[in-house]
Amino acid sequence: HGIIFSLIPEWLQGTLIRNGPGLFSLGETRYNHWFDGMALLHSFTIKKGEVTYRSKYLRGDTYNSNTQANRIVVSEMGTMAYPDPCKNIFSKVITFLSHTIPDFTDNCANNIIKYGNDYHATSETNYIRKIDPITLDTQDKVDYLKYLPANIVASHTHYDTEGNSYSMGTCIAEKGKTKYLLFKVPGGSKYGSPPLKSAEVVCTVPCRSLLTPSYYHSFGMTDNYFVFIEQPLKLDILKMATAYLRRVSWASCMKFHPEDSTLIHLIDRKTKKEVGIKFYTGAMAVFHQVNAFEDDGHVVFDVICYDDNSLYEMFYLDKLKEQMGADTTYCKPKCKRFVLPLNDMGETGEDLVKLKYTTASAVKEKDGKVLCQGEVLCDGVELPRINYNFNGKKYRYSYMCCVDISPVAKKIVKFDAETKQQIEWTGGDGFASEPVFIPRPDAVEEDDGVVLTSIINAKPAQGGFLLVLDGKSFKEVARACIDVDFHMDMHGYFIPDSS
Repeated sequence: HGIIFSLIPEWLQGTLIRNGPGLFSLGETRYNHWFDGMALLHSFTIKKGEVTYRSKYLRGDTYNSNTQANRIVVSEMGTMAYPDPCKNIFSKVITFLSHTIPDFTDNCANNIIKYGNDYHATSETNYIRKIDPITLDTQDKVDYLKYLPANIVASHTHYDTEGNSYSMGTCIAEKGKTKYLLFKVPGGSKYGSPPLKSAEVVCTVPCRSLLTPSYYHSFGMTDNYFVFIEQPLKLDILKMATAYLRRVSWASCMKFHPEDSTLIHLIDRKTKKEVGIKFYTGAMAVFHQVNAFEDDGHVVFDVICYDDNSLYEMFYLDKLKEQMGADTTYCKPKCKRFVLPLNDMGETGEDLVKLKYTTASAVKEKDGKVLCQGEVLCDGVELPRINYNFNGKKYRYSYMCCVDISPVAKKIVKFDAETKQQIEWTGGDGFASEPVFIPRPDAVEEDDGVVLTSIINAKPAQGGFLLVLDGKSFKEVARACIDVDFHMDMHGYFIPDSS
């Protein structure tokens, strides 16, 4: 139980579940990359002004195999597992064969997503793990491939007001074709029936290069459109198939191609097809989208983007240690606004964007393609969250981690996209997690609610705390101090008591 300083609002009742890597070595072996660590779930249950904290490892097949062997025996994206040199030749052959056609890990250490009435820990393989949202116990292993031709599925999902979920996956070389697919999982679920059993493919987008599909982590959704960025950060399928033999990680098979453009696919939710206009922009790497909305014949799409893939490189554990102790060169991200005009009637060379409040442009070229240039709204920010009631709608406010000096945040910020003003909260030496906005029930104003973030104390053995900030003023409302050293995590999901 947390020690509460000042009062938590009475209306705030529910559980914030957060997920991230929490175990980085087993026996004599250690992971190379922070994203590879064993998933550690933790939750903050807020009830009648009190906070209860829980923390449990995700006990999937990967966790069980690794702990039984007391070494890393299941490969992750940045760490290839090899057999114990003391093992006999027969077991080495078996290990070799299993990696030639790899079965991916079920170490789901990135996010929490909801399908039907079920909550899942997720990474970006074909496996997710159902969890009990109250006890954090690990439940069924769910294989997307049983229900959909999806070998890789992004760990960010969208939800509509009816409770339906929308996700995006990559189908690798089915009938010789690699494609991206958007699928819908209906809200609610029959008792005992897996929600993915009712999944339906909404649309597919062919991959521009057959054996090197784009890596993506999220996508955008408005009332009438999906927005998908096919970026030149690519997975080389053939190299991944031979990685084990070549004694390299799968991550080494992901390459950024600065000479390529970035394609922006706009998909009509009603026709289930791409609109006819071909949008593109320069090379960039995007992990998180902030929001997307429609306005007067345009789709506006806000994303956090990088000039290259240096973000992934920075989270190798050796590099992370270096950064904690010294000033290192850091390619900080920009929050950019892109505008996609729904009408391409215009002269060659004309800017088709007619919105007065943005400098983003979309210029029609000779071949009919439209070159989009984004407006930089702000920079040095990551892990954006909004009032999700405004997802897909015109909005003003986002809540993000400040990563202007290093990819590990010590501050969080409220950003106003209309005025470009920022309000910061600083926690001294502590490290801040992704800020999650919870709207006040029946609130009308967009920023009427609270922001929850967990703060890791930089001084060991002093414990961390759950911070509650006012959504409007961004001032502290309350904190719940927990006598536990929190781990740095990735993403969280708030389940209100009513659900």
